[in-house]
Amino acid sequence: MTQESLTLPPAKAERETLDTTKPNTAATLAIKRPPPEKPESIRARSLVVFTFWTVVVLLGLPVWLWTTSIHRAHLPLQEMLDWADGKACKLTFPLHILLEAPTLQHSEAQHLVRTTQHALDDLNEFSAHHLRLSLDDYADKVSALEVKGEEDGAEAGLRIHLSAKDNLGTPTANLRPHSTVLDVYYAPNQAPSISSSSSALASTIAAKLQEIFLEEKSGITYILASSPGSGYNQQSTTSSSYTPHNSPSSPNRDSKPTSILSPEISAKLARRRARSLKYAPTYHISISLFTPTDLPTSWDIDSAVAEYLQPLLDAFTISNFTIDTQVQHYAAFSPSMRQPEHEATTNTWTFRQEDLGSFINAAEWPLGPSIGSGPTLNFLLYVPSPDMRPLLIKDSGATSWLIPQWGGITILNPPPQIGSPTPAHLTHAMLEAPLQTFSHHLLSLLGLPCPPSLSSSSSSSSSFSSSSVQEVDYSFPLSLLTQTRIHTASLFFSSSSTLGALASLSASLPNIPIPETVADGVSQTIHHLRSTCDALKKGESAKALEHARLAEEESEKAFFERSMVGQVYFPEQHKVAVYLPLLGPIGVPLVTSLYKVIRGRAWRYWF
Repeated sequence: MTQESLTLPPAKAERETLDTTKPNTAATLAIKRPPPEKPESIRARSLVVFTFWTVVVLLGLPVWLWTTSIHRAHLPLQEMLDWADGKACKLTFPLHILLEAPTLQHSEAQHLVRTTQHALDDLNEFSAHHLRLSLDDYADKVSALEVKGEEDGAEAGLRIHLSAKDNLGTPTANLRPHSTVLDVYYAPNQAPSISSSSSALASTIAAKLQEIFLEEKSGITYILASSPGSGYNQQSTTSSSYTPHNSPSSPNRDSKPTSILSPEISAKLARRRARSLKYAPTYHISISLFTPTDLPTSWDIDSAVAEYLQPLLDAFTISNFTIDTQVQHYAAFSPSMRQPEHEATTNTWTFRQEDLGSFINAAEWPLGPSIGSGPTLNFLLYVPSPDMRPLLIKDSGATSWLIPQWGGITILNPPPQIGSPTPAHLTHAMLEAPLQTFSHHLLSLLGLPCPPSLSSSSSSSSSFSSSSVQEVDYSFPLSLLTQTRIHTASLFFSSSSTLGALASLSASLPNIPIPETVADGVSQTIHHLRSTCDALKKGESAKALEHARLAEEESEKAFFERSMVGQVYFPEQHKVAVYLPLLGPIGVPLVTSLYKVIRGRAWRYWF
């Protein structure tokens, strides 16, 4: 055999070389394999893993649940919804009216009360507001009622004083302007007969009472119609005409207050409510004098307020008032306002109606929006420069206007003085007309009708004067009592609606916290609502207003709780973004180590 035949290919020679070393390679791998783990080490590793999981489950998880749990105080949701739906209490406004008849026999006076009450019941078609007439000197019943009323705080809505007057054709009735007394005059031959079922005197009294309390009934009806929880609706209360209850087409007086509000009355009440402020126990009045020049430098505002404004504030017994004054010189018009134009025919300066809203220079004039806890009423007296007088509103020629829910503005065009076109001092007499106009504006902002005297004195000063209620008979104390009951109804339904909104919010968002302060506020609100309802039934208007105000305050405080409102805007999905970066690096090692321990124990158990 030749040498070429004995030579192997390189690849085959390499395989032969590897084959010769195979036993040695296996021995080497057997030597490098790690030794088997001792049972003590396996138990120690398993103990460490289970210790970590024990701490996580028994300590970490409870602490996490305790620190991140949402506390929800118990709320009487069904009771709250009942108040919101008007099921817990149906408001009634009984008015106690006393009849004084010193010129009639006791039996005749009793018969007059019965016939007048029957006439009132026939005229009344709204059971929530009803008049209850009683004899003032009824020894057995009324005297006890008056004693109880004095103890409980109840007051008579009106007193009727009968007087005989000779040479009188028909009975007449006049309301005293400064008291809640109605004077009724009748001829001696018009005294009611016990045998008759009706009389002209009873019809006159009943018709006059309906006329006096028509505004109050309309205001309460409007509030009931515009409140969802009252059981009424606006459509059912805006009928076109009045229908007496005893007519065949009259509706059931216990169903809905239909045919009480006409569209015109409803629109007028809506305008009055839109421009008036919400009731508050304290109001702050700010009276400011603004002028674009350096004159005037002083004014008799203290004596003018004491004479023309303070008596009205003292008579408004359901609220308190604080007053401050200021003088601001070099007060220029707002840049966005169109400059006044000169009227050559009348030699006056005028600005348009559409420029009234931009008259105030809010950027430079120091008019704070609110001072103290109560709302602020701003009354601004503007004295134009001498080269721009007299300054009037175009077309109407008025010099003042009302800004709804803010205040009033009056332009004073003082007569020129000797040596100076502008007086350096505004006297007491110069401030009489502006202060009377401010009184008119104040009543409008408080929701009260304006007395005829104020309306006539300022009829040419404001476009809002025509919307005020013009009454032949006007009694400020009676209007104040009327406004007290209207405010009570408004606050009552406002707080009831807030309770319903809070109950709906709590049911729809189960993840928001409800602190104990909210539960306490709900409890206090329900308590004051119940007290309001009871006080109205007893005729205690002042007490009912106070409870209604407290109910509205507590309900607003509970609904706008800071810790609860913040969670409304933090949905549940946001928690994933918060917890995943925190728990991921900790949870993955714990889970994998536990999996390895369990897998190792299972392998040794089965194999």
